[in-house]
Amino acid sequence: MAHSLPIALALARGGRDLEIVVATTNRRLTAEVIRLGGGLVGHGVSLVELDLTRRASRLLAATTEAVLPATKLLIYGDNLDFFRSLDVLVVAEKTSLILKTRHGLRDLKIIHTRHGAGDRAIGFDKASAGFDHVLVSGRKIRDRLVHETGVDPARISIVGYPKFDLLPARRATHPLLDDGRPVVLYNPHVSPHLSSWYQDGRRVLDWFVEHDDHHLIFAPHVMLFERPFVATIDKLRLDRAGRIEERYLRAPNIHIDLGSRASTTMAYTQRADLYLGDVSSQVYEFMLKPRPCVFLNSHRIAWAGDPNFGHWRTGPVIEDLADLGSAMERSRREHETVWRPVQEALFNQSFDLTDEPSAERAARAVARFAGQAWPAPEAVGLADAALTRTGTF
Repeated sequence: MAHSLPIALALARGGRDLEIVVATTNRRLTAEVIRLGGGLVGHGVSLVELDLTRRASRLLAATTEAVLPATKLLIYGDNLDFFRSLDVLVVAEKTSLILKTRHGLRDLKIIHTRHGAGDRAIGFDKASAGFDHVLVSGRKIRDRLVHETGVDPARISIVGYPKFDLLPARRATHPLLDDGRPVVLYNPHVSPHLSSWYQDGRRVLDWFVEHDDHHLIFAPHVMLFERPFVATIDKLRLDRAGRIEERYLRAPNIHIDLGSRASTTMAYTQRADLYLGDVSSQVYEFMLKPRPCVFLNSHRIAWAGDPNFGHWRTGPVIEDLADLGSAMERSRREHETVWRPVQEALFNQSFDLTDEPSAERAARAVARFAGQAWPAPEAVGLADAALTRTGTF
């Protein structure tokens, strides 16, 4: 939501001749739209909550949701009249392309905002070329889309990162984290073939139980514990995250968040002193303020020179948890001389940020795609720009 809703709100503030509809698929998302909407929902932005309408869809979702995201797929076919009513659909994910490929809505124009600025191969697969226009955060994303998927450069707009517009003016903290001990964020991905969680995750938690001179924030990908089983489609794998044992829940130096609002607002990436992870794009949000990083290569991937693991050049990469302590010490010791310059270079390739809020730039690109004029950046008042930047998180 943080990658797309700010664009809708910026469109509404722009006062163009556009009817703006935000569609959600559950009550949690609806509540977040209302919370973040800043009074625009119902006053410039219409809100629709879609649901499964066919009995067969509800039955299939009830029997398969524990393993597969059935609702996510079925919601399209059950709401085709809604999607036919649109001229342009703006989405942060790729599933919506089935409206064209499976449901025949060839005339519907779909704009992809993407979500995150990471390096994983799935972000640059052939489906990426299926959109009518793509909004990207920086030249790294644009160049890979052009060279690896054949997207026409004319169908790409570099707009920055609207999610950054939502950063709060004051950094959120947690009482657990305010006693001077270093704070490590462990942020494993969900994909079984790439994530460190399934092989090494509990050993990571054990390390911090035994080393209480550190605080640990365990905030994995929000989908890791969403279902009993995790299935991935880019490489067919099925695994289960399991449960969090009591010894970790009771550890006074470990804060566990399996998917609360705080895990989506960049509160943890902004608070932590060191990032520990694998392939999550959240590492780039962490690098908004360069700090030490360590990466877990649990699958013994030959990653050097592979653009899908470009972020692993920003800190030590280890294959053995016995090296965790020394790797963190090295990342701190060498940060300014070795790792910080690499982080800054990769961040600047990944994010094209200007004084104009990214959501405003994205709104201009969407409006122009829809045939609507939009004021030039210099016409945007400084007060409005500052208001957009502080956001509502």
